Amino acid sequence: MTTAANLAVSVVALLHLYFLVLEMFFWDKPLGLRSFGLDPEFANASKVLAANQGLYNGFLAAGLVWGLAQGEAGTAIKIFVLACVITAGVFGALTASRKILWIQAMPAVVALALVIAS
Repeated sequence: MTTAANLAVSVVALLHLYFLVLEMFFWDKPLGLRSFGLDPEFANASKVLAANQGLYNGFLAAGLVWGLAQGEAGTAIKIFVLACVITAGVFGALTASRKILWIQAMPAVVALALVIAS
């Protein structure tokens, strides 16, 4: 079960690294415009805010990698960071787009359940 939990945590970390890249570097590029359904004018006006948001996603990924690197001693770190990811995903779903619940929060819920069960 520990291997499955660590794999799920790794997937969540990789997702957040992807979000970092999208938000920091591609927000106002065709990939970012398509991914977030933005028009170029809005993307241009909000790209500094998106870069800031991307940086936060990077911190979430870093926390998960840190927890993974600690082995068994990192369980509390993984639980805390996954809870943060879930909270951010639920907030995003309530305030921005419902799809955030499925793209961000749900993988973290699965990873958290596996971490707690292992």
